Amino acid sequence: MRKPALFAYSVFFPLIAGIARLFAPFSPRLRNFFTLRDRIFEELEQKLYGIQTAKARLWVHAASVGEFEQARPVITALKEKYPDLSVVVSFFSDSGFNARRNYPDADAVFYLPADTAANAKRLVKLLDPDIMMLMRYDFWPNHLMAAKKHGANVVLAAAVLQSASQYHNPILNEFYRAVFSLFDRIWTVSDKDTVTFRQLFGCMQAETAGDPRFDQVIRRSRETGKVENFRKYFADRTVLVGGSVWEKDETLLVEAWTQLQNKPDLILVPHKVDPDNIDRLCGLLESRSITCTRASVLGPGFDPDRSVLVVDQTGFLLELYSIASIAYVGGGFGVNVHNTLEPAVFGIPVLFGPRIHNSPEAEALVATGGGTVVKTAGDLKKKLEDYTTDPHCRNKAGSAAARFVDERKGAAQYIVKGLETLLEQ
Repeated sequence: MRKPALFAYSVFFPLIAGIARLFAPFSPRLRNFFTLRDRIFEELEQKLYGIQTAKARLWVHAASVGEFEQARPVITALKEKYPDLSVVVSFFSDSGFNARRNYPDADAVFYLPADTAANAKRLVKLLDPDIMMLMRYDFWPNHLMAAKKHGANVVLAAAVLQSASQYHNPILNEFYRAVFSLFDRIWTVSDKDTVTFRQLFGCMQAETAGDPRFDQVIRRSRETGKVENFRKYFADRTVLVGGSVWEKDETLLVEAWTQLQNKPDLILVPHKVDPDNIDRLCGLLESRSITCTRASVLGPGFDPDRSVLVVDQTGFLLELYSIASIAYVGGGFGVNVHNTLEPAVFGIPVLFGPRIHNSPEAEALVATGGGTVVKTAGDLKKKLEDYTTDPHCRNKAGSAAARFVDERKGAAQYIVKGLETLLEQ
């Protein structure tokens, strides 16, 4: 029997979606959402033509690219054991879709249609999934209910329940209790999350698996071929990489770096690499009489003693951390710090701004001594002085960062074993 909260959602959401479509011509964001989904079923049918008779099919849904990174080591391990497994991947965000639209292990990558009962029923009939695996969050009840009714096992992986999130709102408890009851398995990233699922929502099917992002970042750290052209310029040197930096991060970094007596080589990787933003960043450096070189025109004459390297291309950041002695990760003065695991896996100290409330791994990295929060240019200058003048201090923090990542590997295999049990059924 459908629970009242889910019934109410199924009744009212199509009305909300209909109103949103009416306003779409006046809202670029809404217009983009519906335009991207106008021919979703026709396009998906073409992608799946000829592979409808797969032995088993796994449907993975992720809000965006960050959540999908948690699924990748799980998919890779499953495909190694079950080569004929069909995998389809849906995204809510266009950034996630565009980043992974050509993901080689997927038979189809597509936008999740609006969460109406009609769309959900049509989609699940087309996909015919044996397992639907949702990553971390982005719960769309009609799609979950349709998959469940179709006979698929519905699982939630890398689940977290942040203490300051909406899940703890008493008004929404009944709704989320109903949503979480749809999952056959819930694999959480920590014991704390497991306890919360069980005590707050009665989800006794929740169990701790860990965060598969640790497995993914370890896997990716073994491939550093993209940066061989950069590596030769920075061999045996102290290097500071500022990764995924925004304007506030850049200002802080430049101010602190210029005050250092023993300056490390500086590589800046902006979060946005469009020409206008790169021009702005180079203008900031030039206003401080700092010469910069863009990675796209890097040549034999480049000298890190005389020029800051500005990376104006995508796809290099994680591998660039393999060159670094120290990392600064951006975003901590905005909405939330970006990926701190990527530098940590290479055994280097990680610095970032104070906005880490939605990043449990950043908080844990600080607690273990591998990461440091900096709030001012003075804070950053002090830590950079410590790390550039005292190799022992730097190595100690770097070792703590590497140990932090290594001790948390294995979540992907835990989840894979659970999925294997479902597939064998």
